[in-house]
Amino acid sequence: MKKILCLLLCLISNYSFALTEHELMALLQQPKNLQGQFTQQRYLNNLSQPMTTSGEFTLVAQQGLLWQMEKPFNHLLKVTPQGIMQWNGQQWIANSHLAQKEQIKLFLGLLSGDLSPLKSQFHLQLNGTPQQWQLELHPHSLIMQKIFQKIEISGDQYVRTIHLIEQQGDKTEISFEQIQQDIPLSEFIQKSLF
Repeated sequence: MKKILCLLLCLISNYSFALTEHELMALLQQPKNLQGQFTQQRYLNNLSQPMTTSGEFTLVAQQGLLWQMEKPFNHLLKVTPQGIMQWNGQQWIANSHLAQKEQIKLFLGLLSGDLSPLKSQFHLQLNGTPQQWQLELHPHSLIMQKIFQKIEISGDQYVRTIHLIEQQGDKTEISFEQIQQDIPLSEFIQKSLF
């Protein structure tokens, strides 16, 4: 009887600490800004080694994302709800071919904890606690079903990894490291995102 009681108490205590979607959104939306480093590995079926890029990112709540690739070459992108732009060294240049509006909402939602655009395209399955959670997205819209098998996101108080598993077998893994919260933004970042 004691074993059953202990088992029930363990199950209840684990359940009471389970993270809800609302709590995850609140957790990820707390920072005004995040800055850190990223590594992105793209695995293609026809290549034996992944294509690896790395650099720095800045995510500003309600404004957007600066994605500065440093390796294998320098390339700077700005992702906002209005679209994706590239920095040419002097100014931001719009490139409508880089992504569609729904993909932009999806990407910003993945990073910032805004689950509403994700729910319109995916079934969400959340597991874990605020200290260690995993979110699986299974596409239910026809457009996303053509692209993705699933998306896996994991983290703690921040998103730490994103795995994009595509229908044709390719996959992309993005990891975020050395994340700093709410530190002063450089003048360039402020001008770019505000």
